[in-house]
Amino acid sequence: MTILLLIAVGFLAFSNGSNDNFKGVATLFGSGTATYRTAITWATITTFAGSICSLYIAQSLLRKFSGKGLVPDALVGSEYFLLAIALGAGITVILATRLGFPISTTHCLTGAIVGSGLVGVGGQVAFGVLGSQFVLPLILGPVLAAFLGAVLYIAFRFLRLRLGITKESCLCVGSEQRVVPLAHPASVLAVQHAVSLAVTLDSKAQCLDRYAGAYFGVNCQRTMDCAHFLNSGIVSFARGLNDTPKLAALLLVVQTIEIHWGLALVGVAMALGGVLNARRVAETVSHKITAMNHGQGFSANLATGILVILASTEGLPVSTTHVSVGALFGIGVTTRQANFRVLSGILLSWLLTVPCAAILSGAAYWLLTHAAGVKALTASLSITQ
Repeated sequence: MTILLLIAVGFLAFSNGSNDNFKGVATLFGSGTATYRTAITWATITTFAGSICSLYIAQSLLRKFSGKGLVPDALVGSEYFLLAIALGAGITVILATRLGFPISTTHCLTGAIVGSGLVGVGGQVAFGVLGSQFVLPLILGPVLAAFLGAVLYIAFRFLRLRLGITKESCLCVGSEQRVVPLAHPASVLAVQHAVSLAVTLDSKAQCLDRYAGAYFGVNCQRTMDCAHFLNSGIVSFARGLNDTPKLAALLLVVQTIEIHWGLALVGVAMALGGVLNARRVAETVSHKITAMNHGQGFSANLATGILVILASTEGLPVSTTHVSVGALFGIGVTTRQANFRVLSGILLSWLLTVPCAAILSGAAYWLLTHAAGVKALTASLSITQ
């Protein structure tokens, strides 16, 4: 059971990395500041750093996501209960990742705890604790992020205009081959290829705004890029800080493994998941929620980083996914470029996350306990004979 639990938690952490790792750097990729490979490398390094630091400054989340307080202590100490949680949440996250939906691992864990708890102890699940300590922070997270992202963008834009920092757009200049129709006496169509100079303003999707000039002798665009990278690193660090204890909490029951090693296992598995399996979710978060330029991406990232770090230090189980998507949506509403069709699909996936994880986890707990009961009965009969 210990080995199975380690494998299941590793699988959950891999799934989490696949779905969540890129969200901290999505604005780097979406705004054209960095390529996909550069962005995922930066996300992997900073997320792993957050995973290591979570051992020292996010201890309260370790206790919350072991199920303590939600279900009786006897069930919290059951390896079958924790194994069922890891399986239910991990399968839900990996399915969403394959479909390209950015969902919340926190939601999955919460649903899995409730599902296994209902199968294990029925009405003894403390739904009052669930509402105040889990559901409320998860609902408030995206709302606050949308508001804060919009406010930061408006404030930074106002400051940029007051400082006289302008933007410049790309102008495509080059040769263009054209087909020119020619008249022919025999009424036969004739064409001629001609090469001419063409000047074109590119489409909004391809033309990237850049900040022109320098301020106090410092190039404005380079300053923005550096700040954007730093801020994205902070968001990824905060995600590792907030998510790692939630997953490592499932290993608290394993007496033979120190929690330090459990956190290391989760951190490594999360990093691998992001490197190997993050592309589909990356496209959704970076390009499909809203178009963004450098300043808009920076504002969304800053809002996400502030909220997730505050939540981690206070022990509040907010979802980095909800906060990140909420901040991007706030920017999109402000600039009138939000894709409501994509957002409605994401919201639907969020609504389905909890019941899906609960059903899978509850089914896993039932199968595990019944299999253990059959095995114990068989052993007892063998001894009797």
